[in-house]
Formats: sequence, structure tokens, C-alpha cells
Amino acid sequence: MFYLDNSATTPLCREAIEAMEKAMQTYGNPSSVHTLGVEAHTMLENARSQVAAALCGRAGAMLKPGQLIFTSCGTEATSLAIFGSTYAKTRRTAKRIVTTDSEHPSVENALAFLAKDGFDVVHIPTKNGVLDMDALHAALSQPVALCTMMLVNNETGARYATEDVFAAVHKAYPEALCHCDAVQGFLKVPFTPATLGADMVTISSHKIHGPKGAGALYVSADVLKTKHLIPTMPGGGQENGLRSGTENTICLCGFGAAAAKGAASFKTDEANMRALRTDCIARLREMGLQVNEPAGMTAPHVVSVTLPNVKSETMLHHLSSAGVFVSAGSACSSHHREPSRTLLAFGLSPAQADSTLRISFGTQNTAADLDALCTSLHAGLERLVKIR
Repeated sequence: MFYLDNSATTPLCREAIEAMEKAMQTYGNPSSVHTLGVEAHTMLENARSQVAAALCGRAGAMLKPGQLIFTSCGTEATSLAIFGSTYAKTRRTAKRIVTTDSEHPSVENALAFLAKDGFDVVHIPTKNGVLDMDALHAALSQPVALCTMMLVNNETGARYATEDVFAAVHKAYPEALCHCDAVQGFLKVPFTPATLGADMVTISSHKIHGPKGAGALYVSADVLKTKHLIPTMPGGGQENGLRSGTENTICLCGFGAAAAKGAASFKTDEANMRALRTDCIARLREMGLQVNEPAGMTAPHVVSVTLPNVKSETMLHHLSSAGVFVSAGSACSSHHREPSRTLLAFGLSPAQADSTLRISFGTQNTAADLDALCTSLHAGLERLVKIR
């Protein structure tokens, strides 16, 4: 098997498996005050410290209670950031929300809901994977309540200049909040919430070789102090009152272990993925294929390629039969028949978007995976184009 769909999800690393196996033997509720509960709580807080350190570096040790909120996934963390901040002040005067035209569905669909509720959502173009800063400055002509923007695009691998956007927003409107969906950037590109200038940051476990069912939202101390974030799910008051519900201790321990492992090997992993990506792009171009390379910065693990006269779904079936696994875009939108919004925003036509594959590397991939991909892809092109 040659797995090259790591932007969808990653295989569990050994460290995460071991941490989860250990957590399985501690069945106390982390909110209980007896010995078993305290044991589970200790494991949970250790995982929180590991994730905080991977996200914030040494500053992670200084996070206050509530600054790293555990959730069930990246989507829930993003939903808490968007709805929890926009509804924190029921009489908020600013109604404008700034975002991009190529966000993940967890952002786009949440903002579509808010647009129906009277918020003014402005989308900044990202043609060729580069933010239109002129459009951003035009959007700042009116007071902004929230700016929510991804760090790395999950379909093209574009690494947006998010910190420049957040700096411009905060300069124009100091009261505005800035949220970054860093799910595809966490432990792939170097950053911290401080370097981004972000008030809130979303990350996810299963994108960094941890288990599914665990995510986190970083919240700045200022946001907590001013109560600019409110819970969106009432209940027992877990996670410092901002995310009720018994914590998934087992998965969160796996998240912590995967984060610690990823932070320790970050430079090596990034270099290896970047080398595979560079080689992959060169070999695809040797085949005469169109690589959708962002014009600006890129993450080390994503390659978007458009096929000639072959739909991506058809090629996916061919590659899968050869044990090679890639995708036709975001796994979160794979059940929709419409062309990818992200690829259209990048500049592709609907027909091109329907013939585009996403190849995404993980820390476990080697040159053998790339060889298998290129061999199978070449054979598929010869066979499928002739059939057409």
C-alpha cells in the first residue's frame, strides 16, 4: 500500500498508539475527585501541556487555564471560535467578517449561517494561492468583528501570508478578533499564535499522526480576560467552562503524544516532505502534467496536479486498484458533485477542477511511495486517455 492522502488523515504514529493504550487502562472520569479521576485528569493535563508546547514553544508552559481548549475535532474548534466570538456580544456594533474565497467547509459553512443572520461576510480572493491584499484593505473600510483565515490551504498547499492580514486587521480595528485555521499548517510549517498575531488558532490531531476525535482551540489571554469568547455548547462546564462534555481522554492522550513527537522531529520531517514534494513536482512535469503550484509560499506536503482529458474520479479508481491512494481534493467535500471552490478560486476552470488530484505527503512517506505513484499514474494516463 502506498498512502499519499495525508491531508485527509494520517496513520497513527507509534507514540500515539502507546499513549492511547496506556490511557485505556485508566478509566476514571477526569472530572471526578477520587483517585481514578485524578489519575485521568493528570493524563489529560499532560496531553494539554504536550500540545501547548508543540503549538506555542516554550510559551506553552505559561498558558493560563482555558487558553487551550480540547474539542472533538478541528471543525468543532473552528465552530467555537467563529460562533463563540461573534455572539459573545449580542449588541456587537461591527457586523463585518473577513475571510478568503478558499476556506475549509468548516469555516465557509459557518460563515454562510452568519450571513443569513445579518453579518456581512467579505471574501478575499486567493488567485494562484496568493492573498489579494488590495481587496483586504478595501474590506477594512468598515469596522470588522472577526477575521478568520486558514494558514495552509488543504487542496493546493498554498501558505498564505496570514500574519500580514492579521496585522492589518488589528491595526485598523484593535477590537477585532483574528482566528486562524491552522489544521494543515500545524507541525508542517513553522509558526506560533504569537508570530501569526492570532487571537484564536484551530489545530487537529489526525492531521499530525494522532487519532481522529481530538482537536484544540488556542485562545489568547486577552480574549479570555475580556470575555470575547462564550461557550456554544452548555453543559457540565468542562474545559474551563468553554467546552462542556466529558473529555475524550484516550484520544487526547494520543493527540498529546503525536504533538510531542512531531515537535521533536519537526525540522527533519519538514525537510523530508519538502524533498519528496520537490521531486514529485519535477516528475509530474516530466510527464507533461499541469502542476498547480502556488505563486507564493507553499507548505511542504501538498501537490495539486491537473490531468489531461481524464476525470480525477476515474484516475482515483485506477490508482486505488494499484494500491496507490491520493484524493480529488478535500475529504470533507468529496461527497459533493460541484467543482471545488478552492480550485476555482485558484484560477482553474470547472473542467480542470474536475480533473485535478491532490497528492499529500506524511512523515512516513519515502521515495518508494513516490515511485509507485508515478508508475501507476503514467500507466493510467496511457490507458485512460486512449480509452477516452
